[in-house]
Amino acid sequence: MQKLMGQMRAAMERYQMIEPGCRVAVGVSGGKDSLALLCALAQMKNYYPVPFTVTALTIDPQFGGVPTDYSQIQELCRRLGVPYVIRRSSLGHIIFEERKEKNPCSLCARMRRGMLHNMAKEAGCDRIALGHHFDDAVETFFMNLLECGTLGCFSPRSYLSRKDLTLIRPMVFCTEKEIRSVANRYRLPVEKSQCPADGNTARQETKERIAALEKEYPDLRAKVMGAMQRADLDGWGGAPSR
Repeated sequence: MQKLMGQMRAAMERYQMIEPGCRVAVGVSGGKDSLALLCALAQMKNYYPVPFTVTALTIDPQFGGVPTDYSQIQELCRRLGVPYVIRRSSLGHIIFEERKEKNPCSLCARMRRGMLHNMAKEAGCDRIALGHHFDDAVETFFMNLLECGTLGCFSPRSYLSRKDLTLIRPMVFCTEKEIRSVANRYRLPVEKSQCPADGNTARQETKERIAALEKEYPDLRAKVMGAMQRADLDGWGGAPSR
């Protein structure tokens, strides 16, 4: 956990993610990434030189019309001293039963983002922390290049003027392997995704392509990250202005 928090602090400082008095909402899906992020931020708020607070938010898609049991995550938040808000939704029904989306991930992500933004505002937060990590950034770069023919990625920090919210991704220097290790070592209560499309997505295909390329170019991911930073692609060179 110490290594993870060190990498997070480096990202938070490089991209100026935290300002005095920030109220950070952590989007908790129940996966290893968001739970590791929650635990790390809950600890960091106790010693980080810039004071901030943490609130955990979860949107339950209720796939198949069945509410997800988040009781173990509720207990984790109680131990961490972090307020936890769960919002039950009809996302699963809308996407898979009502609209029968063939490519559901994009619509689901858009709808979840909108709901999360509203929840953050209702909770009095001005920051939303998301669990995207180093590998996610590299995969997103390749997905944009190969599928859309564009050079782009999500930003480490971005400001949503319409909502007056700032999105931050403190784990962008942390690898998925390191996060998985932390989740296993601390026995985080990971909730397996009940999404019917889980494991059968464009991101998973891209992950496999990158793994194949890495057999010939072992440092491929590091090179992509370095290139994005040197080019200041989508704010990766340093903190964007508000």
